[in-house]
Amino acid sequence: MAADGPALDTDEEDAGDWGPFGKPLFDDPSARALSRVGVVDVGSNSVRMVVFDGAARSPAYFYNEKIMCGLGKGLAQTGRLHPEGKKRALAALKRFALLAKGMDISPFTVVATAATREAEDGPEFQAEVLRETGLRLHVIDGAEEARLSAQGVLLGWPDARGIVCDIGGNSMELARIGDGKVGKRVSTPLGPFRLQQVSGDAKKRKAHIDAILEAASKDLKPSGDRIYLVGGSWRVIARLDMERRNYPLTVLHEYRMTPDGLLATLDWLATTDLAALRGRTGTSAERMELVPLACEVLREIIRLLKPSEIDVSAYGIREGLLFEQMPERLRARDPLIEAARITELTQARIPGFGKKLFAFLEPLFKGATPERLRLIKAACLLHDTTWRAHPDYRAEACFDNATRANLGGLDHPGRVFLGLALLHRYKNSRAGSRMEPLFRLLSETDIQEAEALGKAMRFGAMFSIGDPSKAGALRWNPKKRVLTLALTEDGVSLFGEVAQARFAALALALKAQAKVELRDAE
Repeated sequence: MAADGPALDTDEEDAGDWGPFGKPLFDDPSARALSRVGVVDVGSNSVRMVVFDGAARSPAYFYNEKIMCGLGKGLAQTGRLHPEGKKRALAALKRFALLAKGMDISPFTVVATAATREAEDGPEFQAEVLRETGLRLHVIDGAEEARLSAQGVLLGWPDARGIVCDIGGNSMELARIGDGKVGKRVSTPLGPFRLQQVSGDAKKRKAHIDAILEAASKDLKPSGDRIYLVGGSWRVIARLDMERRNYPLTVLHEYRMTPDGLLATLDWLATTDLAALRGRTGTSAERMELVPLACEVLREIIRLLKPSEIDVSAYGIREGLLFEQMPERLRARDPLIEAARITELTQARIPGFGKKLFAFLEPLFKGATPERLRLIKAACLLHDTTWRAHPDYRAEACFDNATRANLGGLDHPGRVFLGLALLHRYKNSRAGSRMEPLFRLLSETDIQEAEALGKAMRFGAMFSIGDPSKAGALRWNPKKRVLTLALTEDGVSLFGEVAQARFAALALALKAQAKVELRDAE
């Protein structure tokens, strides 16, 4: 990519060799903790501006606006950008430039993908954008687009391993990922706009798609990999899969599908009124128009690449641009824990108490897996972040925040486990909850463990406001089912009636005998 400085900076003297990303924010120790990073993605179908709020490992979306411009519509036939699409894209970019100036955003990165790089009037459009808006349109090639999109998947899914498939209007990029790195990348002309120009019937399109995928497979060498879907057309199909399955949690990020299940959905879509589905799922007409062709591509991906699982990533090229600026030390952090930390810092009554609460409760979870421990740690960090909600709705607000929040590194059962634990932090019973349909994403054992964690937090959070470990220590004997609270001298006075009732409720959730004793003097 061209090394010509931040997108809004026309002063070449300060440009250095940073490319369109500007100087990395996170390498500068004086950077503000909540610096805002702006990104615009000028795609073949849409132009979107995203502003990320905070130099955090898990992205927070301060601003997000999308215009369906159709810039690449008809490109394969005419070789030029769509005239109306150009007008709409230019109008959107004028607005976005002014918004960025109003938000005082720097760096403000603007990248363009397949349509602009392939159109014969692409350079003319770049010049017009610069002249009319002051924005430099950085046109990236297919391999770079694949790399950035794959980095977006890694931002929210650090342990992702398999093949990323990012579909746009005019192209589909594929990239192999694993061990936190991006490997082989391939750009293919399999976007729906491009497929609209393939002459012949569905059988000829199938042969065309197969030939391209088979060529790409020689580089990617698929072997029963997990596939990560990125792009608006894939997200619509995943949302329709949820509709067919009556799936209770309509969060697309980390939504997982089996090959057979997804093929059943593709068959269902081929015989269903898409206009009716559009109304039920809130999908735009422009996006739904491309779904049938995207379905044809996805069917052949499943047939030829033979994935073990198909997962949806809500993160893509825009998040990949944010990831580009992160040093390794920040990339290595757990996105869930980092998001929970920043939430505690900004919303809890006593920031920092979550770590002390986790240390106090940790003896209860000595046999927990690392994956379960990170959920417990996240729950402790989040345990008091909805305290401003009305008491009658606080438990539900906790559950909603955990299950609906834009969090990376958290699958759907993990979301429900975290939400259920936080619900029980504020409420003993979940009977009659409107969230009950979501509980079926958990096993009965998981439900019981989430309840026990919630009741442990409910006790520990009020037992001592400063540091519960200075008031007492918990000991747990799972074989004998005995839960012991060893009180310090101060702890005896702190262990009042409400604390006693909550400790008893915790023991009941653990199906344990409760014991209270004095801790030996040290």
